[in-house]
Amino acid sequence: MMQILVPTDFSENAWNAIKYGLKLFENIDCTFYLLHINPIPTYSGAGSSVKGSSKMVQESVLKESKASLSQLLLRIENIPSSKKHSFVTVALHDFFVDSIKREVETKKIDLIIMGTKGSSGLKKVTMGSNTGDVITKVRCPLMAVPENTAFKKPEEIAFPTDYYLGYDLKVLDTLVDMVTMNKSVLRVLHISKKGEELNQEQLKNKEFLNDYLQDIEHSFHSLTGTDLETAVQCFTESRDIDMIAMVAKNLNFFQRILFRPKVEQISYHTDIPFLVLHE
Repeated sequence: MMQILVPTDFSENAWNAIKYGLKLFENIDCTFYLLHINPIPTYSGAGSSVKGSSKMVQESVLKESKASLSQLLLRIENIPSSKKHSFVTVALHDFFVDSIKREVETKKIDLIIMGTKGSSGLKKVTMGSNTGDVITKVRCPLMAVPENTAFKKPEEIAFPTDYYLGYDLKVLDTLVDMVTMNKSVLRVLHISKKGEELNQEQLKNKEFLNDYLQDIEHSFHSLTGTDLETAVQCFTESRDIDMIAMVAKNLNFFQRILFRPKVEQISYHTDIPFLVLHE
């Protein structure tokens, strides 16, 4: 039984992430934890005189959250969903990332699914910035679902890598599980500067990866002479990639693709989900 955590702010962006998750795991026994967090300001400057009233405010916002979560459950019931799924709603008044960490630990969460707001997600105070914080601070696999994503079974999954990371087996198991579940093909992508050869460490890591992936359909690809974002974009469009998986340790690599500041250059990554893998 998979345990999946879906934080929601009740936006259409968050709803789209829920729909994607339900469809992706429709044949898998899952418990979905629908979580709404009313974040506490980091410091309000208020003294003890407002503690009584703040408790009343907390009770009020939690009551509203629980009502909204009940409405969300009704909305889920109105779409064709799997009998393999069960739902638990959780309303909290707490610090956002701390709450996620605690829920991941106590509920033994296997995957977090969150909506993200495209290229400026790490900069704006939106669900996107929360997604960025969770990616960087919570050690749990995360599916980032851009707001324009329409569900398509992931037949081809791209795995960009520089081959400099030694591969943690937990990371690879999560990746292999996703590929196996969807009967996908895994496309391992390396981007290098023109004339640059793989060194001994990279060759060793590539060989290890090839051995580990022997039971699933996979292929290795290399692109040279282009910047990272353009290369991944070209590869994604030319191969009709349905999902991109990346290791969170490669964070700069990841942020440059998913949260690029150049809005005018966005195309593929506004509608392709990212599976962020943690060691």
